Amino acid sequence: MSETVQDSTGAKVSVEHDEQNSAFVVKDDSGEVAARAHYLAGPGPGAERIMYHTEVGSEFSGRGLSKILVSHALKASSDKMVTIVPVCPLFAERLKEHGNDFLAIGGRYRWATEADVEFVKQNI
Repeated sequence: MSETVQDSTGAKVSVEHDEQNSAFVVKDDSGEVAARAHYLAGPGPGAERIMYHTEVGSEFSGRGLSKILVSHALKASSDKMVTIVPVCPLFAERLKEHGNDFLAIGGRYRWATEADVEFVKQNI
């Protein structure tokens, strides 16, 4: 499912969950991928998304796409009752600043451990 939003320049972009490639993706109005937030499903028994890398194409920098990605990924995870594990610094920073707001909408997260980091290294 895709959602259309405006970036910080006012341009329309679409945001979607690419489940097949374990990523949240932002595309510009031509359909070109402008940004991605990658994750791995956690190894434990509960539903977790280990968010490990966010990238924005250099030609799209300065448009607030990483903020759009993080917000969309957090909301989508909250809606599905999936716990976020922020290995990616952008996700960790957002949760440090707004973790209580995320919890208030029913979101779940836990801080990454060394085992999570090692899991990412072994699986990407």
